[in-house]
Amino acid sequence: MIEKALAALRDGKFILLYDFDDRERETDFAIRSDAVTPKDILRMRKDGGGLICTAVHPVAAQRLGLPFASDALRAMAVAEREGDIPYDRKNHSSFSLWVNHRNTFTGITDRDRTMTVNAIAEQVKCALNGGGVNFHEVFRTPGHMALLRAADGLLDVRRGQTELSIALADMAGITPAVTICEMLDDESGLALSKEDAQRYARKHGFVFIEGPEVLERWEKEKKSRSSRHTLS
Repeated sequence: MIEKALAALRDGKFILLYDFDDRERETDFAIRSDAVTPKDILRMRKDGGGLICTAVHPVAAQRLGLPFASDALRAMAVAEREGDIPYDRKNHSSFSLWVNHRNTFTGITDRDRTMTVNAIAEQVKCALNGGGVNFHEVFRTPGHMALLRAADGLLDVRRGQTELSIALADMAGITPAVTICEMLDDESGLALSKEDAQRYARKHGFVFIEGPEVLERWEKEKKSRSSRHTLS
């Protein structure tokens, strides 16, 4: 399934990404940000219902000067309690800024959010390719697109949806900016169950993949890279 997931990301199609049974136990829509269209935003807000966010690679985030939201709280002398996230006691949240593209109107419409997401991907691509970036000139904050800054080391450090999606982008060889949205259950008021998410995937022809399979491929590629470095 991992190869199908990587191929779908390369093709600009949605995948459904479930994390881990011992973590959030949630399924997210995930799609490469440079391929997002207004119809994709529509699907996420209608069929997902969670928060639409864009995850970015840690190196790009650093070069773009994106802070962690938790760092902003500390700068305001607001205490951050240790292990405050119930599903991830070892790490802080990946949330960064909330932005709108400066050419948007309200920033919340499907077209406005698409413009913002596509531009984020372009900034990430430029940052990683050594090109000039002007993040503060392209975006304004506060906005309607939440940015997620993946942990340095990705899955070696943190195993959230942010790191899973960026690890997949990295392995797929695409610009590592991925737009994600949790799938919620209208009836229970909770996250959509794994089984219901799998049924949705089958109905709509989407790849469904789980965190353990992504992690297994990540570890395999890491060992391969390490072996090549040793031989050289």
